[in-house]
Amino acid sequence: MQILEVTRFGVRSAVIRLRHRTMPLQFVIYPMIHMASLSFYADVTARLATADVIVAEGVRRTTRRSPLIAALTLSYRILKFNRRVDLVEQDIDFAAFTASGIPVINPDVDADEFRSSWRRAPWTHRLMMWCVLPVVILGRLFGGSAAIWSTAMQVDDLPTDEEEDWALDAPELEEAICGERDRRLIAALRQLHEQRGLENIEVAVVYGAGHVGAIVHALCSPDGYLVRSGEWLTVVDLVGDPALAYRLDPQRSITRAKAAVRAREAAREAADLLSRESRAK
Repeated sequence: MQILEVTRFGVRSAVIRLRHRTMPLQFVIYPMIHMASLSFYADVTARLATADVIVAEGVRRTTRRSPLIAALTLSYRILKFNRRVDLVEQDIDFAAFTASGIPVINPDVDADEFRSSWRRAPWTHRLMMWCVLPVVILGRLFGGSAAIWSTAMQVDDLPTDEEEDWALDAPELEEAICGERDRRLIAALRQLHEQRGLENIEVAVVYGAGHVGAIVHALCSPDGYLVRSGEWLTVVDLVGDPALAYRLDPQRSITRAKAAVRAREAAREAADLLSRESRAK
């Protein structure tokens, strides 16, 4: 199941609605991305106004400043300084929903807990991440849409071979970035199911796209929820970017393959012609 889709036309996020077999409570999952078009965040914000409960992602701040979290957030916040792309940072005002009477639950870890999990990773893996971050930041600062919205950004409910290999090679990093955070999120959703499952309410889950697969599999397997519907929201419209459309166009690879075949055939014919002329002489 596609969660975040990248094509030559644009980037889309799949809003997923989960309904229980017998209970009226519904979960509506909004796969998020840190930087997107302003219209995407406006659309999500408008839809959240119909929710009865909101479960939102966000590593909670503590009194101690974390250079690691600052660097990680800079890796996407830097995009707002890139004039080649028209992106804004996610800035949904959850406090406004709380003020309007919609409860907002944040089951995420705090900065100290994230730092503690990070330090359990081998120093070589942590060093690798610190070496990669500057490259990512520079690429997002100076790169165009083609460099930012590659097909590697796509997210499905099942991990790719590369993601599985990374989780096996660096389990401590996987635990820090997703593992504990996913478990806390799923525990909060199951608690809502147990406490309010008999109520006809809508629970909006606003979490990063990388966490959505774990949510869907956890709730659909033992808890009796099913994916009832899905709806695409446009994260970024790429139709007006011909360079990126060319790069992502599947027809491009077909055209190049046909051109290579024609070139090989022409070379073979030229070689045959030379051979015949040589024999004639």
